[in-house]
Amino acid sequence: MLRPKPQRLTEDRAEAIALQVLAFVIADPAQSSRFLSLTGSSPDDLRGAASSRELQTATLDYLLSDESLLLSFCQEAGIDPSSIGPAYQLLAGRIDD
Repeated sequence: MLRPKPQRLTEDRAEAIALQVLAFVIADPAQSSRFLSLTGSSPDDLRGAASSRELQTATLDYLLSDESLLLSFCQEAGIDPSSIGPAYQLLAGRIDD
């Protein structure tokens, strides 16, 4: 069986992944509470900063810190877990917003 060719990781793709992760985390009340606590953010902060590089990297960092959460997200989203680290690195390298 042939595997589909992985999508090339671009900055836009990394940002899209980060936004998917944020939506995934916020949808779970326990994860949402923990994420907000660790980042010192409020729900209003998230709405206003979802497109900021800092929040995107914090979101990916949060996901990478919990392997079971990472695998759960990747399974639900149909994303290869090995693409999350490079997405984080790509976004973290460009924190100039």
